[in-house]
Amino acid sequence: MQDFDAKYGEYLRYFEDNLENKLNSLSKNAPETIKRAMEYAVSGGGKRVRPVLCFAVSEMLGGNASQVKEVALAIEFIHSYSLVHDDLPAMDNDDYRRGKFSTHKQFGEAIGILAGDALLNFAFETVFSAAEFSDGYIKAARLIAEYAGYGGMIGGQVLDLENENNDNATEKDLYDIYLNKTAKLISAPILAASLIEGGKFYEELKEFGYHLGVLFQITDDIMDECGTIEQIGKTPHKDDAENKLTSIKIFGLNGAKKLAEKHYSSAKKIIEKIDGVGFLTEFTDKLYLRKS
Repeated sequence: MQDFDAKYGEYLRYFEDNLENKLNSLSKNAPETIKRAMEYAVSGGGKRVRPVLCFAVSEMLGGNASQVKEVALAIEFIHSYSLVHDDLPAMDNDDYRRGKFSTHKQFGEAIGILAGDALLNFAFETVFSAAEFSDGYIKAARLIAEYAGYGGMIGGQVLDLENENNDNATEKDLYDIYLNKTAKLISAPILAASLIEGGKFYEELKEFGYHLGVLFQITDDIMDECGTIEQIGKTPHKDDAENKLTSIKIFGLNGAKKLAEKHYSSAKKIIEKIDGVGFLTEFTDKLYLRKS
């Protein structure tokens, strides 16, 4: 198999090239301010985890990156809009994202809100700009909308807000947040790629995406506790300052590390059943060991 870092770089370059082309297609009739804010929010940082997963799963199942590029772009637009809104004063109130000023700090709160709204709409404009729509593609678009909406990521954000300062929160409350706020948008590119390829290994990949998403959030909790702004690109110790419900609050730092190991092992065990998973296996390894 091609070296993991080289393959990741290949996926990343393909995504960034398509992102540049897509941003260049923004309507000339739109106000320059909103276009600059949208570009600022989605450009210049991030490992593009979700698009990379989409490309990797598509190739693993016999497709290719070009078949899912609109889906990959759309999911990254949704992810970026969620971060813009997450950083707002009414939400997590963070001044930094990806090592630079948050969008609302750069453009003002009102434009920050509107930039997030615009990116969400642009996501579905992008999904439906594909040349053709198979049944699987339509199912993928519907899944993305569901997983990003009130029964997915937004629902998870609501639960996250509702459980701030909740000293009686349970492990179930924590997992409800993790499943919806994080795991569903990690799963979306994986499952969308599967649906476009006729639903191959859908159930296995759904379970894998769940464990990968929970692992992602637990490692995020750990980095917030232990990392620096240079490492994580945003203000550290925010979870503790806002009394967020996290794995560390429920289990302690060592308990959170053990929980991360549990979900890491579960994710690896699931994908061992599928042929050609070398990239996903190493991806999972690196996520488990990540420092940024």
